[in-house]
Amino acid sequence: MTTTLAKTAATPSKLGIAATTKNALRRLLYPGLDLHTRNRASLCRFWRTGPRDVLDAGSGNGYFSWLAYRSGARVVALNFDKGQTDKARDFLVGFLRCDPQRLSLEQRNLYDLDTEERRFDEIICYETIEHIRDDRRIAREFYRLLRPGGRLHLCAPNAEHPRHQAEILDLNEVGGHVRAGYTLQSYRELLEPLGFRIKTTAGIGPWNLYLMDEVLRWFRTRIGEWSAVPLLILALPLVWTARRDPEAPYSLYVCAEKPAHAGS
Repeated sequence: MTTTLAKTAATPSKLGIAATTKNALRRLLYPGLDLHTRNRASLCRFWRTGPRDVLDAGSGNGYFSWLAYRSGARVVALNFDKGQTDKARDFLVGFLRCDPQRLSLEQRNLYDLDTEERRFDEIICYETIEHIRDDRRIAREFYRLLRPGGRLHLCAPNAEHPRHQAEILDLNEVGGHVRAGYTLQSYRELLEPLGFRIKTTAGIGPWNLYLMDEVLRWFRTRIGEWSAVPLLILALPLVWTARRDPEAPYSLYVCAEKPAHAGS
């Protein structure tokens, strides 16, 4: 009996150590092995800073929510995947000790935004809207949820990039890309009729970064995640030196503003 109780009492401690070690390793590699995610962090220069309300629509592993939080914002992060949401909350709030009053991670489908009553100064939507068939409906809700003068930061695949043109699309909208992406013209056709004014555009993801990310993906898929870590270290200078508006950008970004005189 004594031995059994001792083992039972030790289990939570061992589990706690294992979880802490796992989160510590995750912190070391955060946001992960995807070079394009790291490259998108360069778009933070277009965000505002200081106290404000930010919606991260399609928050994934929470990386951009965390960056917005660090810039002084109160952040609502929405993700349709419960597992990702719980994992991000455990890491950001449980391990990194982010203030849950300023960083709320919620499992929500963006199609449910029509029930959302909170208002925001900025909305971040990175690599998400290409998964949504009714993108106009979502963009309309973004416009409604923004306060006058608020800004939408939208980033999606460049529809003219060979990688995206060759992709097999998800016609059933079950998690894959429902369209190859966007061009600056299709962004305008989506956003301007709703009242948005496009303030800034940028292409990101030069060809060398794309090729290195493909190599990393090969190692991750064929050999395992940890096999790609040495390559990530070698690839980081490509992220740090990646210039905006390369000849064939992997993704396209727009900053679109709701006019200050628009009704709330």
